[in-house]
Amino acid sequence: MYRLVVTQENVAVNGSRRLSPQEIADALRGRIRAGDLRPGDRLPTQAELAEEFGVERGAVRQALRELQSDGLLSNVSKGSPPRIAEQAPARHEPQPTMVALAPRLTEAFAAPHVRLDAACLTAETLMVALSEPVRQIHEGRIRPQRIDARILLPSRDIALAFPVSVEGNGDETDPVHSRWLGQRNSQGQVLKHNLLALRATHGIEVNVTFRALPFTPPIKLYLLNEAEALFAYYKVTEREEPVLGEPRQLYDALGSTPLLFSFEKRAGQRDATFVTESQNWFDALWATITTDLTLS
Repeated sequence: MYRLVVTQENVAVNGSRRLSPQEIADALRGRIRAGDLRPGDRLPTQAELAEEFGVERGAVRQALRELQSDGLLSNVSKGSPPRIAEQAPARHEPQPTMVALAPRLTEAFAAPHVRLDAACLTAETLMVALSEPVRQIHEGRIRPQRIDARILLPSRDIALAFPVSVEGNGDETDPVHSRWLGQRNSQGQVLKHNLLALRATHGIEVNVTFRALPFTPPIKLYLLNEAEALFAYYKVTEREEPVLGEPRQLYDALGSTPLLFSFEKRAGQRDATFVTESQNWFDALWATITTDLTLS
């Protein structure tokens, strides 16, 4: 049975949010693409998956049907657990962020010195995706000697462009802002805890630092070992979602679904330039207009 190391990946400001069927499907896709689940392998039972992800079996069934429609599973409707039908597409083909990020992080964490820089709206997608390399460290399959992670997140003091109530102004009086802030802090704390715990369990030197952006990032960027840049656009949409128990129209973006594009230094001059310039952009923000960020 494959268990996520991050046990609070569904945390939210009120602690009640659970993973959606889409997010469960994305997490399982990541395991298939990482090679942990191979063609012919059986998945855990629906009951085991429901326990692992902390959801009802109905959510698991929806996730499995989605994977079957993608051609990744067979025998979903039969009594026994489904099998993996085929391998995922090549890693350089753009895939949803949640799908593509976990295997790329896992490969990066196989290096002796891991350097992870990220700029994003919240740490949710990164928090969930990091559960895969952390799990493989616990299983002894990879063993970095040092991990340095720097995370840029929006400041709590700015009026966000999104998420925001359609009729709100994005400042601290907007309940959507308060919910986002709770998510930003709680997800960042889980991410930090799971990485720092590797010090005690495996003797790995770990440093995790957060800084605050003075603007809402329209993109998410992950830089791995100064050798690869993963880039995705936030797609802002209008949708209805309950906030503090009341339905509310929001301008928001789902961070797990945008296509993630990979650029590697070893792939040629064009990709190498993109990686270098992305790293320079991140380093300049880190050293200049960003400020200390305390997750509280």
